[in-house]
Amino acid sequence: MRVLVVEDARTLAEVVAEGLRDQGMAVDVAHDGLAAAERLDLNAYDVVLLDRDLPGIHGDALCQMITERDERPMVLMLTAAGAPGDRVSGLTLGADDYLAKPFHFPELILRVRSLARRRPTARARTLRAAGLELDPVRRTVLRDGRPLDLSVKEFAVLEALLRAAPGFLSTEELLEQVWDENADPFTHTVTVTVGRLRRKLGEPPVITTTPGVGYRVADPPPA
Repeated sequence: MRVLVVEDARTLAEVVAEGLRDQGMAVDVAHDGLAAAERLDLNAYDVVLLDRDLPGIHGDALCQMITERDERPMVLMLTAAGAPGDRVSGLTLGADDYLAKPFHFPELILRVRSLARRRPTARARTLRAAGLELDPVRRTVLRDGRPLDLSVKEFAVLEALLRAAPGFLSTEELLEQVWDENADPFTHTVTVTVGRLRRKLGEPPVITTTPGVGYRVADPPPA
């Protein structure tokens, strides 16, 4: 899942971004409306956390711009104004949810995950392929009924591969979906993470690699 945090309070933005990354999300940050609009043109996001009072382009105008996109992200509007009238006006602008500051971080996480599931392109909650079952909400993975203990990034890589199955994801696509714009495309981060994930999934292998194409989850060949 890729999230854009649009918040002009830099300390708050970084705290929120790091908390979301700890949950396995790829997170980019913009501190004003203009920078946010540029990132929205460059990257595909599942959810945008949008502060309402932004410099550059006001959050209200940016929200309306997002809702006019063909394949738009879901919008969670964050604001210090928590009166019912403010919430109604925020939702009227096209926001999909509204959270007043200060907020409890566990609630923010739940709302972000809920919005991602509601996105029109989202798939069924439990992802299944090649004997694997992954539940993004409960953060559980089973292989042939056996629970697996995965790190945050291993879980996120497997989730991305299962959502793409039976298709491939290239290294660049995994970097975009699981990491963020600060990831170095010339490192071996993806290769190392996929290697650890393969070891934890066990035999027979279900993640295949095609040089020049990428990775995918597929049923192992018959013994």
